[in-house]
Amino acid sequence: MKAKKILVTGSNGLLGQKLLDNLRNRHDFDLIASSKGPDRYPHPGFYQYIDLDITDRFAVNEIIQAFKPDTIIHTAAMTNVDACESEKEACWDLNVHALDHIIEASEKTGTHIIHLSTDFVFDGQDGPYREEDKPAPVSYYGLSKEVSEKHLSLYSHKWTIIRTIIVYGIVKDMSRTNIVLWAKKALSENKEITVVDDQFRSPTLAEDLAEACLSAAVKQKTGIYHVSGKDFMSIIELVEQVADHYKLDKTLIKPIKSASLNQAAKRPPRTGFVLDKAYKELDYAPHSFVEGMQILDLQLKELGLL
Repeated sequence: MKAKKILVTGSNGLLGQKLLDNLRNRHDFDLIASSKGPDRYPHPGFYQYIDLDITDRFAVNEIIQAFKPDTIIHTAAMTNVDACESEKEACWDLNVHALDHIIEASEKTGTHIIHLSTDFVFDGQDGPYREEDKPAPVSYYGLSKEVSEKHLSLYSHKWTIIRTIIVYGIVKDMSRTNIVLWAKKALSENKEITVVDDQFRSPTLAEDLAEACLSAAVKQKTGIYHVSGKDFMSIIELVEQVADHYKLDKTLIKPIKSASLNQAAKRPPRTGFVLDKAYKELDYAPHSFVEGMQILDLQLKELGLL
């Protein structure tokens, strides 16, 4: 059987790296990895790498017309919520216009587009959310992702939206941080940290999210899917679990209310996802948060960091 061509955008990011890990020993895909700047993946050779600015309409069109991928997994985005609030033009370029360029080019190739989105399309008043619940973003980041979803829903070929929540994990060069690594590092250095106690989420292991994306690609699933961890907790509970796991001092963790942080962007207080559709249609089987941290431990040991 002929191998399917798959193009990954944002291959230098956390999810992008996990997708490459997953595809490393698979022979049913020909892989094109793309990101801005030099390739950071530590095991090159089984894919072609393209230095790609996804906000460049002509460059995006050129790559898609040249390779004619069967599937694009579009992970590249501007995800810093406060930066999106203060740098609205850059946010829109990366989160909306870039997808528009992919859609425009893919209309000619009939490519299946798998687009990563977020729980921040919701206002957080009624979580956990199902796929059919109505978006109502409270931040510019959330708005940009809601609009990108709407644009993709008008695409005339196969499309999939995978929404996710607080992705954590490790890349080999440790160039990406996340809440788990941040909390572990700060508490290991005996630093006092303030953590919100009035926001609730379901943290997602990057490996689990990568599996869901590839399942959607293999099964050619279309529509919206909610993909996150299965454990629902407050942000401060998440950080306390990190402290417990690594036997660090929980008294360094100080609770704070969201309103006291004076952040540029508002956050939805309570999200979380109902995962039934992903379980049924993507064979999604997420790890628990404790299991996720155990997987991180193995990776940190391999890197000599634990």
